[in-house]
Amino acid sequence: MSECFKVVLSQTAPAAHWGNADVSFAADTVTIHVKSSQPLRQIQMAARKLRSQGINTIAFSGEGWDADRQWSFYQGFVTAKGGHEVQWTGAEVLVRELQQRAASAGFARDLINDTPENLYPVKLASDTAAWLSSLVPEHVSYRIISGDELLKNQWIGIHAVGRGSERQPAMLELDYNPFDTDAPVAVALVGKGITFDSGGYSLKSSEGMLGMKADMGGAATVAAALGLAIQRGLKKRIKLYLCCAENLVSGHAYKLGDILTYKNGTTVEVVNTDAEGRLVLADGLQAASESGARFIIDAATLTGAAVMAVSGQYNAIFSPQPEVLALTQKKAAAVAENVWPLPLDPWHKDACPSAYADTANSRAVKGGGPGGASNAAGFLWRFVTPQADWLHIDLAAAFEDNATSLWAAGATTHGMLTIAELLGNE
Repeated sequence: MSECFKVVLSQTAPAAHWGNADVSFAADTVTIHVKSSQPLRQIQMAARKLRSQGINTIAFSGEGWDADRQWSFYQGFVTAKGGHEVQWTGAEVLVRELQQRAASAGFARDLINDTPENLYPVKLASDTAAWLSSLVPEHVSYRIISGDELLKNQWIGIHAVGRGSERQPAMLELDYNPFDTDAPVAVALVGKGITFDSGGYSLKSSEGMLGMKADMGGAATVAAALGLAIQRGLKKRIKLYLCCAENLVSGHAYKLGDILTYKNGTTVEVVNTDAEGRLVLADGLQAASESGARFIIDAATLTGAAVMAVSGQYNAIFSPQPEVLALTQKKAAAVAENVWPLPLDPWHKDACPSAYADTANSRAVKGGGPGGASNAAGFLWRFVTPQADWLHIDLAAAFEDNATSLWAAGATTHGMLTIAELLGNE
């Protein structure tokens, strides 16, 4: 058997001795018999089957391999352990696009799958800055604010969530400006970068805590999307804000009943230390608002409620502007990613009341109570300037705790392409 298998697509049924199988073999050739009304899903599932059978190197061959089909196969083929090789096919521009996607997704996947011991807040910020700077050194500048310097800059949420750890919390402020002038900021990206989430004093179970190295998936996703857009030749000024912390228990950790006073004057009672993502994002959204960006996008592995609502097959999206939701759905469909809008009304801002502060960071019930994903979005809305369009992405599809028929265990990078499309030059 050859080390590299050619993979071809066919609309015909396999030979009778293969039964109802949708994958057949002949020497060094694998044929995927596309018989579904959802070919991308079938192709991705076929890729998972091939990888699980020990096939590590493939080359696409024959006709029908457009960008969506090659990328769907790739997403099913990669694993956290690596050791895969895919040889793309098609015109030079198509191959280059797929190579750029793979490089950007690989950056995000490596971060998300890394151990929390290796990837701590300042390292997440510095590794991201180094990678984006390496793409276009002349157009990227940044600073990392860490430790008590966060308080001097009034980034109260990141500091509070991260102060329980011996490893300092940090905010990455990165500026991509492809122009020679002080151009206006077109888009500001904000990512949740919780490198490990124990839940704090609202302690998670062992089962619930095991996958929490992935709680920085929002930061990795927005950074990878920006990197992909830069490689595509993006001609817009973009600012990136990563809100990085470890949420741990110690004598220095923030506690239930604490009240945080944010830079914009909003006071927040902490009723659940495991609702920490929205506390750090509040700082990032204020920084994004200060940038003057016309469009603000944040992404976060924020709520279990979003997973319950849309499953791990979709990312949930929220915006006060219907046109933003429509644009996001259009852009996601163009790259075969799945998004679904959930409710966000002005009254969601007040869905977590407090007797002691302007708002609580959650409801003091398990999972935040009914409508938890919308309530979290309503909380974040308090920190977004009304002068900007705003999109909040709750990344329900960013990570798989266990292997499925579509994904290997670990990071999926689902959402990266949607955000990169939203950054596009048109």
